[in-house]
Amino acid sequence: MRRLLTGVALLVVVTAGVLAAQEAPLARLQGADFDGGAKHLYGEVHHGMASTNYVYARPTDVHRMQAEIEVAAIPGRPMSLYLRGRDDDAEAACPIEIKLNGTSLHEGPSGHARDAFTWKAYAIPEGALRRGVNTIAIVNTAAQGVTGMPPWFMLAECAVAAADFDSAAPPPIEDDFRVALPEAVRPLPEPLPEGQAPGFPLRGTKGWLWRAEQYLAEVPVLAEHEMNFLMICYGSMCDIEHYAWGHSDCNRWWEPLPDEKRAAYEGVLRACQEHGVELCLSMNPNLTSKRILDYDSETDLDALWQHYAWMQALGMKWFCISLDDIRKGIDAAGQARLVNAMFERLRANDAQARLIFCPTRYWGDGTEAGSRAYLETLAAQMDAKIYLFWTGDAVVTPRITQAAAASYKAVAQHRLIIWDNYPVNDAHPTLHLGPVTGRDADLSEVCDGYMSNPLHSENEVNRIPLLTCADYAFNPWAYDPARAIGQAIVHVAENDAQRAVLKDLVELYPGMLVYAKGTAWNSVVSHFTELLATPHLGHLAALYLRHVEDVLARIEAAFPGRFGGAKATVRQNLAEMHEAYSAKYGE
Repeated sequence: MRRLLTGVALLVVVTAGVLAAQEAPLARLQGADFDGGAKHLYGEVHHGMASTNYVYARPTDVHRMQAEIEVAAIPGRPMSLYLRGRDDDAEAACPIEIKLNGTSLHEGPSGHARDAFTWKAYAIPEGALRRGVNTIAIVNTAAQGVTGMPPWFMLAECAVAAADFDSAAPPPIEDDFRVALPEAVRPLPEPLPEGQAPGFPLRGTKGWLWRAEQYLAEVPVLAEHEMNFLMICYGSMCDIEHYAWGHSDCNRWWEPLPDEKRAAYEGVLRACQEHGVELCLSMNPNLTSKRILDYDSETDLDALWQHYAWMQALGMKWFCISLDDIRKGIDAAGQARLVNAMFERLRANDAQARLIFCPTRYWGDGTEAGSRAYLETLAAQMDAKIYLFWTGDAVVTPRITQAAAASYKAVAQHRLIIWDNYPVNDAHPTLHLGPVTGRDADLSEVCDGYMSNPLHSENEVNRIPLLTCADYAFNPWAYDPARAIGQAIVHVAENDAQRAVLKDLVELYPGMLVYAKGTAWNSVVSHFTELLATPHLGHLAALYLRHVEDVLARIEAAFPGRFGGAKATVRQNLAEMHEAYSAKYGE
């Protein structure tokens, strides 16, 4: 089992109304996160702990358990390994050895209590912890014993942290997701100390094949919550009104937009200008297009330019050329020529024009095979004033680290704007409604902007996770996902009934970051499927089904005429669940 870690994330502790930053653990794992051991024999629930693992004497084949953690950066102060463990109930203590990357941290009696889980700290010698993958191993070294009998050692939790580690602090929200609605409504985002500038100068979102009316509906929300950037999805500029996304006739970038569509997006631009939000136009001529742009064709350049010239004439300042996810035209030098030429035209008309380029290799630390040479070509040949989009340590990732951002930027040699693929569902019938998590507090030291990638047709309920992204981007140093999600709900809701049902909806669909899954992940359908597949739990599957039905009924009652996209998604999930239940148990 491997956990990705943020390196130097901050935990915010509220004491007497004062926000104090405390370094969070580098890692905090549950016992069941360790591979090996005997959890597969006797289960993970023991002595009131729901996620344990345990090792028996050396002659058994379950005498060892281990876990991998990935550390982005080594802290500059001493660290320890903390174990919450329990010794067996025999008279003699169980001997164990604890190793980190092969370095022994402890060898001898475990030192843990026989009648309760207790925490113990083991100092990590300098050099034992390393950047990248680290292996923690716990071995029962008893020379005699059999499986199921003492001597055994049981592990409930494990943490890698500094000396100020607070074992009583609540675990990360990903470990046990629950929403606590606040008693009082606080400003969202969390206010900054007087005189301090926001973390990311550019903060906002984009559409995901949105229509003009969806963008228009979100502009006031962005402005109210200190977001200043909205990007038109390049898919929105395609003919999604008549063709499915991906159809070869959908992306006709060389043609002017129909007058009606132009008028609609001109309305979006006016609304953004009125609310102090920068609207950005993006185009991707080479994605799912039957006419791939020739980087050296003046005719093609003119055809693409018409869209930028249209919006620039109306006062637009920000523009984007996206060449992500393409299969043809992956030529860094040719892309640099195209982007430079478009930037030159934009700057000829307006010295304040800004251009962002989303490269074909837009993720990782820049050193991966296939990335370095491509990015080094952009670094050498593309105008240094152009920004790059970057999605983080991976395309879709539970962690975005400063270390990866700094490495990518060092290779690409351009300013970065984070394109965070959260809470995007890529039009799959699922919702990701929990708070953004796993983004380093110091990313704004490397990146100039933060942009969230949203849900598809569910833009109204998308405001819940979006407001947590706004909270993070504005004040990342004080960001607390547990606080942010509660505040987001009370800001979106207008009364107690709405708050209660949105809390239940978010707990049903906490999102892919909590589970470290992909954009298509559906927690509701997945959990139901697990219940349905487990023998003797048909009654629990039926109860779960009724709970989801109840939440949908309450949403419909609390929000008449609103959240249409979210309601449709839940209905589709329920239909799938009913079909599966009926196939196994009948009506």
